[in-house]
Amino acid sequence: MRFSLWSFIVDQWSQQPPVLQVDLTGKTVVVVGANTGLGFEAAKHFATMTPGRLILACRSQSKGQAALDKLKAETGYAKAELWLIDLAEFESVKQFADRFERDGGRLDILVENAAVGPGPKYEATKDNWEIALQVNHLSTSLLAFLLLPAMIKTAQQHSTTPRLVVVSSDTHYWVKMDKTLSEDPDLLKTLGSAEYCTEKNMKQRYPLSKLFTVFFVRALNARIPPSTPLIVNAVNPGYCYSELRRSLVGLRVVINWLMDKALAFSSEVGSRRIVWAALSHQEHPDTLRGEYVSSFAIQEVSDAVLSPEGVKVQDRSWDELVDILGKVDPRVHSIVEKYLSRDISM
Repeated sequence: MRFSLWSFIVDQWSQQPPVLQVDLTGKTVVVVGANTGLGFEAAKHFATMTPGRLILACRSQSKGQAALDKLKAETGYAKAELWLIDLAEFESVKQFADRFERDGGRLDILVENAAVGPGPKYEATKDNWEIALQVNHLSTSLLAFLLLPAMIKTAQQHSTTPRLVVVSSDTHYWVKMDKTLSEDPDLLKTLGSAEYCTEKNMKQRYPLSKLFTVFFVRALNARIPPSTPLIVNAVNPGYCYSELRRSLVGLRVVINWLMDKALAFSSEVGSRRIVWAALSHQEHPDTLRGEYVSSFAIQEVSDAVLSPEGVKVQDRSWDELVDILGKVDPRVHSIVEKYLSRDISM
């Protein structure tokens, strides 16, 4: 599918429906990146549905506590919890998963919303990866792997169908990978290296990281046995007012200001799409397996994903991702072996 500029404008100018409401009594919801923007607004919506537990997974203690206080004041929901996680550090992701394994109990909905919009220059994490690639793709995937057993256990014990919702973007439609890069046997390592991350290449970093979230969702879904009651999907919240673009400089700041005024949704409006991906199709949840969701509907992904070359990149990047994350945490390999299938079908 091709997504034109006009399609983007029409989508942004379209009237958005109200938030979907579902009774979440007794269920556990985790929202990553919940202290501000889309994540906070999604958490507020979930809070109005009286979940048994609502965990706000945030990087900052002070900002997370402020979000917790604000959520209680605005919704009256008093059972929200603040758990710390920093996706720029693999160790923090592992510690979050360890804590959940110890005392998290059931897990019905996991919304992976945290992301960074990189600046024009290469910035490395403590783990020596380019920060946007690690936060938006590697750590997001690591957390999904490590919490997968909790979601499957929840399904078995409570006869329910948990959901993993990964926030992506319609910017993935506009990514074009050159042939040399797409055929690179160490694709992720190349993308995360200082040598590759020139100022020119960094202009495409955010859309590229969101393309890889689509690859991850589709690859993971293809390996989840059909008998496993677990739904994983990717969602586009639309173009919203966001702190993600705070790293912009120069003329791009002016362009961004103009686009915000002309096109941007509020974070609350964008969060309705995230909630829809997490709660819609209650009677037939399998409808959303592995799908890309936008504008409150299932949409076809980009030609870059669907093409034969895209399928090869998806499979190769999956293998490399499992290898990389398996070295970060050996549990990844055991989870893949125990819960996922080698016989994939798209």
